[in-house]
Amino acid sequence: MKETLWTSTHESPVGTLRSAVRSDGALVALAFEDSWSPLFARVAVRFADPRVSPGVPVHVVEAIEAYFAGEVAALDALQVDPAGTAFQRRVWAALRTIPAGETRSYAAVASAVGAPRAVRAVGAANGANPVVIAIPCHRVIASDGALHGYGGGLERKRWLLAHETQGMRQTPMALQPMNGGVGQSALVEQNLVQKVPLTA
Repeated sequence: MKETLWTSTHESPVGTLRSAVRSDGALVALAFEDSWSPLFARVAVRFADPRVSPGVPVHVVEAIEAYFAGEVAALDALQVDPAGTAFQRRVWAALRTIPAGETRSYAAVASAVGAPRAVRAVGAANGANPVVIAIPCHRVIASDGALHGYGGGLERKRWLLAHETQGMRQTPMALQPMNGGVGQSALVEQNLVQKVPLTA
């Protein structure tokens, strides 16, 4: 039986995001629109040409909305299923332990996954991350504090880190949307969100 993937588009202060969610509610892809096509092509191969339906479970939409509204830990509870190699999965699991408002170096992540010499491999795993923000590869920086690379672009990485730092303050200050972004935190109008029943 073919897997069903629910897909949706989300507007955010850092540009349009697109998502794919498995029928059990696991987030299998979240990416900026400009990198969506090649990512979803890989997802389609993984699930052997799945059925694709519009709409995602409300809990996913609410978590994304809450994150951009300032609840920067809102994505932590989302179930993610990024697939990947065993090493990539270890790296991505380690990234999810980095609290919002904090960063780690590539070297620190390599040590955390038991491969202290695999700094470049950690960078490659970061670049292959199919679930951006929820698997927070933007929280990984160079040992000297430089932002280094980010698949979504350094401007987005800078904005996301500043947003999370603000969100962890007792009295956060609103950030301006990035150029080309959307200045409202509501990513999907509630009446456009299809309530998808999750499988037991």
